[in-house]
Amino acid sequence: MRHLMIGILTVVATAGAAIVLVEILHWMTTRLGRRSELAADLARTAHRPFLATVTLFAVQQAVRWQAGDFPGRGPLLHLLVILFIAAFAWLVAALVLVLEDAALARWRTDVPDNLKRRRLKTQVVILRRVTVAAIVVLTLGVVLMTFPDIRALGASVLASAGLVSVIAALAAQSTLGNVFAGVQLAFSDAVRVDDVVVVEGEWGRIEEITLTYVAVQIWDDRRLLLPTSYFTTKPFQNWTRTGSAVLGTAELDVDFSTDIEALRAELRAVCEGSSLWDGRVCVLQVTDAVGGNVRLRALVSAADAAALWDLRCLVRERLVAYVWQHQPDALPRLRADLESAEPTPARLSPPPRSEPSNDAQVFSGGRDAEERGARFGGPDGDTAASALPGFKQED
Repeated sequence: MRHLMIGILTVVATAGAAIVLVEILHWMTTRLGRRSELAADLARTAHRPFLATVTLFAVQQAVRWQAGDFPGRGPLLHLLVILFIAAFAWLVAALVLVLEDAALARWRTDVPDNLKRRRLKTQVVILRRVTVAAIVVLTLGVVLMTFPDIRALGASVLASAGLVSVIAALAAQSTLGNVFAGVQLAFSDAVRVDDVVVVEGEWGRIEEITLTYVAVQIWDDRRLLLPTSYFTTKPFQNWTRTGSAVLGTAELDVDFSTDIEALRAELRAVCEGSSLWDGRVCVLQVTDAVGGNVRLRALVSAADAAALWDLRCLVRERLVAYVWQHQPDALPRLRADLESAEPTPARLSPPPRSEPSNDAQVFSGGRDAEERGARFGGPDGDTAASALPGFKQED
């Protein structure tokens, strides 16, 4: 009994000393955290797992060397070993989270021109998830190997590892495919966190990328959850893969008598008077003239997809208002030719011809337009022209 009491007091004293030591280190780290964000994050995240790890290790060593032999000593030591393994895994996972927070704080994404930062954020998040999953699997494996019966069973399992791996691969084919797709997305740079994409006919932003699914925040705050393998097996639109600046259109049907140059001037005035326009592209073109109407397409540019959406709506609204107020005869109409005995009225004189301005050309007439035309051009001018929208070769 005397040796048992001494052993209990030794265990209590050792645990108390371990707790005091950890609290002193925590206090020092917290003080240091006033000047270092990394130290502050370490004090917040790793305090509890570090306390559990050090305390369990101290108690285990005290029981092993000072408590002597007593009933239930073996199971107690085994339990302490399992708890220590779990606490140590918790500590490693917490340190991984601290490193992730440090990397993300250094490379913030809420700044302009954040392409490289979003790529790094995606890779860090995926690697952290893979690391945490690996830590959990290894921890379970190490805990199971502490049982002698399971350790003996491991030899026979390893002998039939080929068959087991085949069965496991067939059973978890979909899950493993999504996991490998998540790792592929992290390093292929096909899609990143905060990218603006169009998937399944929905326009939204990549909110989260995990090992098994990707969360897309739709423009109306809905969430579209897709398996990660979707982005490696199916086509989708990525509006911000090489930059956040994008082009957008606003289409309008008007009558043949419309004064196009006046509408072109109005479009230029709308763009220059709006802070949504980034100053790159402001073009009005006639893209179709069939069915009794003329189709106008206003092509404008903005710094990002959100600004582009508002700019397109603004351009469409202002052009409609301009036609209604200043060119009411340009509204779409239906014409009918009625047979009558009256003489045919004189033909209307066509509007005077004029050279199109730069606001009428997308692939020529201006530095930005010339560069765009060079990117979409090829060695054969006819072949390059036939690839443009609306091109139709005449016989």
